[in-house]
Amino acid sequence: MKYCTRKKSNSYYILMTVVLAAVTFSGCVCTKADKKGNTKYEYSWESLKTKECPEWFHDAKFGIFIHWGPYAVIGHKKSGEGYAEWTPRNMYYRYPEYYDAYLEKRFGQKPPELGYKDICRMFKAEKFDPEQWAELFENAGARYVVPVAEHHDGYAMWDSDLTPWCATKVGPMRDLIGDLGKAVRNRDMKYAPSYHRERHPGYFANPIYSINPTPFEDVLKEIEAEPEAAKLYGPFAYSDEFIADYVARWKEIEEKYQPDFMWLDHIPIFHARWNKKEADHPQVKKFRDACMRMIADYYNAGEKWGVDVYVNNKGPKGGINWPEGVGCRGGDNMKLDSISEHKWQNPATLGTSYGYLQNEEENDLYKSPTELVHLLCDVVSKNGNLLLNIGPRPDGTIPEGMQTRLLAIGEWLKTNGDAIYATRPWVKAVQEEPATRFTTKGENLYAILFEKPAKPFVIKMDRKAALKYKEASLLGSDEKLRWTVVDEGIRITPPREWPGEHAWTVKLSRSK
Repeated sequence: MKYCTRKKSNSYYILMTVVLAAVTFSGCVCTKADKKGNTKYEYSWESLKTKECPEWFHDAKFGIFIHWGPYAVIGHKKSGEGYAEWTPRNMYYRYPEYYDAYLEKRFGQKPPELGYKDICRMFKAEKFDPEQWAELFENAGARYVVPVAEHHDGYAMWDSDLTPWCATKVGPMRDLIGDLGKAVRNRDMKYAPSYHRERHPGYFANPIYSINPTPFEDVLKEIEAEPEAAKLYGPFAYSDEFIADYVARWKEIEEKYQPDFMWLDHIPIFHARWNKKEADHPQVKKFRDACMRMIADYYNAGEKWGVDVYVNNKGPKGGINWPEGVGCRGGDNMKLDSISEHKWQNPATLGTSYGYLQNEEENDLYKSPTELVHLLCDVVSKNGNLLLNIGPRPDGTIPEGMQTRLLAIGEWLKTNGDAIYATRPWVKAVQEEPATRFTTKGENLYAILFEKPAKPFVIKMDRKAALKYKEASLLGSDEKLRWTVVDEGIRITPPREWPGEHAWTVKLSRSK
């Protein structure tokens, strides 16, 4: 099939030529610092393992993830739950009869007459106010913000010179990533647009995780009727051109917005668990090597900016993107049973979807404020960060149920933030009775209770360790706690009144 051509800027051709050359000649390795000393990280996984997690990321603990794009226009799933941001694929492949009827009833047409390209044009973001968003995130107590710059659908939320299917040319006609970044950084929060293009070749094709998937029939019909749509739906292969474009788009994000963190989605094609027949294919190795160089270049760019940057390492156990020791582990709604030696992150859903799902909003199917506060405490106690996702409506407003949850977390953090921010794990994370999570900071131990004991309770530890503490207090309360050292640890008498709600923090100090 033919792809139509569109005039590109000179910068596009220069960037693509450089990146394609790097992909083709992947044996070329940067091994030494340049004359200015800016090439600190080499093109090797071993070199990337030397990058330590930044202190700002260790200290931040709580960030906001934002899945927002044209898929929010649909905001629907057949089951009423799950990842609504995958509906653009599912409307062509899974349950096509259901989605044909749904789209025809709602929009008057169905594929191929109405396709995802048309949904992109309906995405207007007409009520998007980045200052309001940033104020909400600040009031929620977030320390960093991660908006999706491009999801698997291929639509770029920034002002791109590399694709006509971006927010400044189709739909909102404004730089959504740039505008939000200014508002967030004006409030001293870190900013990290995330990048999810790694699954794009198979998103509108099958098999989804293969080197050369076959486009869906209705997608091909749409491209035949409107050749420009090929630049949204395609390419349908992990070719050298795709890999070069994948890197080039990240480079554009990097250069325009200088992200504080490189957040890349899981890349299933790297692993036999998802790509059984082609995990050892030369293009897979080429793609992985291109990612390795891309990370090294980003780390070195951070050195030039004077910013301590980092990367994530997403995926389930045995299926992470990069070798162990490179970046921060993470996975969808990830939880751990015990303290991790290495930093990790939980990108968590408020409900069951990352993208906007109308059914969740209408039926208030989000986690309760108490569940979310407990989740934050649990993650932090085990050396993790909570990256809590929201899915705004297509007009750029945030559902009230989401705002209520975020503000509830913020209110709790106003009283208990000392037990969260800039803390580190204790010798253990959990005590079952009463349900407790632990963190430490300097000479202080924080015991965060998930319930209000009616009778005296014990914070369990070795008696020798317990004797080192000189004072006990309850965050948010002026009432003096009664406590004593016993063989099992420190025995606390409950206060007359427990301040606030959701969880309560006993602070044990080694100095008065």
